[in-house]
Amino acid sequence: MSGHSKWSTIKRKKGAADAKRGKIFTKLIREIATAARLGGGEVDANPRLRLAVEKARSSNMPKENIERGIKKGLGATEGESYEEVVYEGYGPGGTAIYVEVLTDNKNRTVGEVRHVLTRFGGNLGASGCVSYLFEKRGILTFESDGLDLDSLLEVALESGAEDVVESGESVDVQTAPGDFESVKGALIERGYTPVQAEIAFEPTTTVKLEGSAAETMLRIADALEDLDDVQNVYANFDISEDEMARIAG
Repeated sequence: MSGHSKWSTIKRKKGAADAKRGKIFTKLIREIATAARLGGGEVDANPRLRLAVEKARSSNMPKENIERGIKKGLGATEGESYEEVVYEGYGPGGTAIYVEVLTDNKNRTVGEVRHVLTRFGGNLGASGCVSYLFEKRGILTFESDGLDLDSLLEVALESGAEDVVESGESVDVQTAPGDFESVKGALIERGYTPVQAEIAFEPTTTVKLEGSAAETMLRIADALEDLDDVQNVYANFDISEDEMARIAG
């Protein structure tokens, strides 16, 4: 599990996400609308939309909000059309940062992303400067408490997962993007329901951070995620769980 995934898990356990539910809903509606615009409004026939709707439901988004987002994407209601853009840059210790956004104003968004990075001593790089340090994977996260790890491992590998990684209080099942849905379905059928399921970019190499550098990197990640246009932030930092717990506390 990447450092960023561990940090997200810690924040989720602390309930930090609940405090920003309105902002989370805004991001999810953008993703739902974009997925519907690009792949149609039938959830079962549109994998990206299905995943977005599942995320919305897990965040307790009301059904009518989800339906409104789909209609918005299909053009049934007035609203903006969002463009998918990726920004890449660097943080403390040369940490690679990969940011996915949905925006209706690229000039505004690039300015906001650049401002966050430079405020904390990082910098925005050219397209492609760090993307080669990440690869796309399906990630299914389970809480370790009460989990039969051996059984989960057996089901995951039998259903086509690439790896199962234990990290502190959680376990990640990693898949190729094309196997994500089938592996998830097999695990749920056997009684293993993930607390988080996504197709994400995982680092192929990491940068170990501690002390002030670790604190600064997590501030950058939080500040980027707080921007309305930012959908996902990936970074290849490696911060120990003890250090993360200290910072979170």
